[in-house]
Amino acid sequence: MNKDRIEGAAKQFKGTVKEATGRVLGDAKLVAEGRADKVEGRMQNAVGGVKDAMKK
Repeated sequence: MNKDRIEGAAKQFKGTVKEATGRVLGDAKLVAEGRADKVEGRMQNAVGGVKDAMKK
């Protein structure tokens, strides 16, 4: 497990919270930001997975 995977998971969680908050508040911009954070987190997590695979 490396830094990219940890940060990616944190961004995914942050995005989930933002998206849920945006839905509750009816804020479409916040929902979109949350989705973007989740995608960014998934990509960073994937990069970390590739780095881990390269080390083995």
